[in-house]
Amino acid sequence: MQVTTMLREVIYIMRVRIPIKILENNKEVLTSVVANRLLLQMSNLKACEDGYMLAVTKLIHIGCVDDEFNSQHIIFPVKFCCRIFTPVAGEVMTGIVHKISDGGVFLKSGPMNMIYLSSRLMPDYHYVPGETQRFIRDDLSKIEIDVVVRYVVFGVRWIDDKWREFRVLASIKADGLGPVSLNGLDGLDGVDL
Repeated sequence: MQVTTMLREVIYIMRVRIPIKILENNKEVLTSVVANRLLLQMSNLKACEDGYMLAVTKLIHIGCVDDEFNSQHIIFPVKFCCRIFTPVAGEVMTGIVHKISDGGVFLKSGPMNMIYLSSRLMPDYHYVPGETQRFIRDDLSKIEIDVVVRYVVFGVRWIDDKWREFRVLASIKADGLGPVSLNGLDGLDGVDL
């Protein structure tokens, strides 16, 4: 599947488990209970190979109870529309540096925690070891912990392990990419416009 946009609406069907102990006295299941349990299950899921699940935008249909017997839960198939975020190669994004090694830096951006900016994809930056590790360029621009970096998504891979997330390879090999100055309005602090 070739993804071309980062934000999309996707329709899913999920089996939602409702604990029998939370049913009303008349044993009816309210739509709000099913919706709340759907959101709870989605928060535990975080992401799938389609992308990071950001929000349920529409509850389309709640099906009949599954025949599968369980003394503790009843299960409903729920069809819903969900907004997802998928990193796409070629997109320009920003992230915050949270770890540095001699081979590159790791960034966080939105729901993504595994964005790797290799030293090979940081032209003219050199690793400086020490107590505060960093990468420095000849013009003294720095990439260090908590610095915001504008990058382009170079490559993306979905990894279905215990973290269930996308691994992104980033690059700053282009104009306008690299550390971002956060000095207020384009560095014009205290200037009346």
